[in-house]
This record gives sequence, structure tokens and C-alpha cells, in this order.
Amino acid sequence: MSQVPQQHRARKRFGQNFLRDLGIISRIVRSIGPREGDRLVEIGPGQGALTGPLLEAAGALEVIELDRDLIPGLRVQFFNYPEFVIHEGDALKFDFAALKGDGPALRVVGNLPYNISTPLIVHLLTAGNAVADMHFMLQKEVVERLAAQPGGTDWGRLSVMAQYYCQVDQLFIVPPEAFVPRPKVDSAIVRLTPHTTLPHVADDPVLLFELVKLAFGQRRKTLRNNFKGRVSPETLETLGIDPTRRPQTLTVAEYVAIANQVAVDDAAGAEGSDKG
Repeated sequence: MSQVPQQHRARKRFGQNFLRDLGIISRIVRSIGPREGDRLVEIGPGQGALTGPLLEAAGALEVIELDRDLIPGLRVQFFNYPEFVIHEGDALKFDFAALKGDGPALRVVGNLPYNISTPLIVHLLTAGNAVADMHFMLQKEVVERLAAQPGGTDWGRLSVMAQYYCQVDQLFIVPPEAFVPRPKVDSAIVRLTPHTTLPHVADDPVLLFELVKLAFGQRRKTLRNNFKGRVSPETLETLGIDPTRRPQTLTVAEYVAIANQVAVDDAAGAEGSDKG
């Protein structure tokens, strides 16, 4: 395995915490299960702690790194892997669908900076069929929100969006001492596997997540209050949903049902307006 260089200082503006614990690294790689022929993409390889084992297992790897000062070191470390490709840039703006092209779906991995983890996951969830699965190290709190169940305090917008698109599995906790510098919170590994067939299909996913955002705008208020002016209590009752319920009690299926009914109502309203 390539040695991890020590000379680069972690930068706060990039949210860098470098993984050092070899036992944790090995466990992460086993969880990913990289194989020869996989289209592996690592976001934020940093100093190459995961990069080396992934390359050894699969023989090919593409990485996306924003910190240009780390790139020369990565090129030197892994010069003997002709199938090692570095993309310099921001993963939040990266076109994963274009990277996939006509090839196999991407297996995306990474130790994600806490400050970009949620928007980056949303970016990947909406990348269509470009992604086969994702394995991320995230702040434990974010993983708990991703894997939450309806009715709990962690169930929210991110839970609904992630579970609309994916099977979510929380794998294991990573303590602060596994990193340099040590973060102030625990981390956790999560696996996101996009559904081959969506269990509940929204006619308009954009509308679905607009309504979910409205619903969770004020968690302590009822659906009647949060949906006021957009979804009537009568519409909810038609769907068998009590307007006095709180947003964290609804399932993905119920949010999809609301969105699909609102889409029908909006279309009928537009048609009536045109005739008028």
C-alpha cells in the first residue's frame, strides 16, 4: 500500500480531516467491496488514505480533488497506476452523468467535508442513473438523518429525499481519534444504493421536494399550517391524511401521494383557467 504523506496541513476552508486509522480504513474498504472492473470515483481523496487500498483492489480509480496543493502528491504516490485519473474541481459542480457516459454506473466513495455533505448528496441523488452506489463517511448526525424512520426526531427533508431515491444503510461509527486533526464530533459510514425501480413514483419530483420543504418549514406546526395556501386540508383528507398531523409523521409514500394529487389539481386548475 502507498504511504500516506504527512506534510500537508489540513485546511479549515476545505473542511479537511485526514483519516489515519488503518483498521477503520480497512473496514471501510471491506464495506465498499471494490472489484476489478468497477467504475470507482473517490470524492476528496486528500492524502490518499482510501485511494491506495481502492486502487489495489480495483486497479482503476478516478478522484475529484478541490485542493490543488494535494494533487502533485497524489500523482507521485500513485504514478504506477495507469488507470488512476485526477479531476481537479468542485464535486458540488461536477457532472457525474457526463463522467458515466455510456459506461457502467459509478461507485462513488468519499470522506466528505461536513460543510458540503448535504448539498453534495442531494447533487448525487439527482444525477439520474449515473450512480450504482455511494459509500460516504459523514458526520454521524447527518447519517442518522439519512437513515431515520418516520415519527422520529431525525426524520426530515433529507431523510425523505434520500429514501425516495435510495436504500439507506448506516454501517458503523468512526471516532474522532481516527482523524488528523481530530473533529469535534463522531463520524459514521453510510451506504446509499439507488432503487432500481422507485417504490413510490412522483409524477413531478421537483414538486415533491418543494412540498416536503414546505411541510418541514416549521416542524412543530401541523400540515394544515405549513401547507396553507398550497395544499388544502380537503386535499389531505381526500388522501386519508389528517391535516393536524406533524410533518415528521408522514412516510415517503404519503408525501408522494400528496405531490401527485397536487400535480393533478394544478393541471386541472390551469386547464380551467385557459377555458375561462
